This record gives sequence, structure tokens and C-alpha cells, in this order.
Amino acid sequence: MRAVLQRVTSASVTVDGEVVGAIDGPGLLVYLGITHDDGPDEVAWMARKIRDVRILRDERSASDLGAPVLVVSQFTLYGDARKGRRPTWTAAAPGSVSEPLYDAVCAELERLGTHVERGVFGATMSVASVNDGPFTVLLER
Repeated sequence: MRAVLQRVTSASVTVDGEVVGAIDGPGLLVYLGITHDDGPDEVAWMARKIRDVRILRDERSASDLGAPVLVVSQFTLYGDARKGRRPTWTAAAPGSVSEPLYDAVCAELERLGTHVERGVFGATMSVASVNDGPFTVLLER
């Protein structure tokens, strides 16, 4: 499982002209990628890490500040462009595997007390954000 976390002052996801998820104020925009062998252990680890990593201002976490998190599914995090000119996606889990795990990470974040906004799994999304810093971190388990 991979996640790209961006510290943001605002972020939103639009699908078919409609905003489906948005956060304002300090928070995290999370792009989440799932691979074939991910499961419950990766879900629990990733949710805790997203919630507790101290990348917000003054070395605070989303947990410390009660900051919101916008989670967007992103299979392209498992793209491989080392050879040729076209990336391959073989390391990305198919939707039947990755969608339940994406939902599970969001649900676990909510269970831990985090306000979660979401994109729409598998949809073509427009993501807008104001990166604070800029500050971007890659998490991988």
C-alpha cells in the first residue's frame, strides 16, 4: 500500500461537475494506491500512520489538530515507467481488490476519530488543492 500525503490548506474533488469531497483549513490530501498483496494489516497501519504522522505545521498530526483528511484512490501510484514510454500497471490491484481496501482505510480513519472526505472510487476526478509548504510525503507499507 502506498500513499502520497500533501499538507493542504484546502482541497476538493469534483466528479461530473459536482464537488463530492472537500476540506477547508489545515488538513491532508491523501492519494492512496493498493497493490495485490495488501490486506487488513496494511489497512490498519496506513490509517494510523496517516492520522498520526507529524507533517502539519509545528510538527503536529491530523490527530493532534482534529484536522480533516481527503482520501482519493490512485492506482497510478503503482505505475512502472522504468522501461519504454508507457507505464505498466501490473503492480496495481484490480478494482475488485482495491476498492474494499480503499473503503477500509477510510472507515478505519473514521473509527479513529478523523473526519474523512472521499473521492469516488474508479471515477474520473478533478482534484484541486492548495499545498501548504509545499509539503508532500510518501508512505509505503
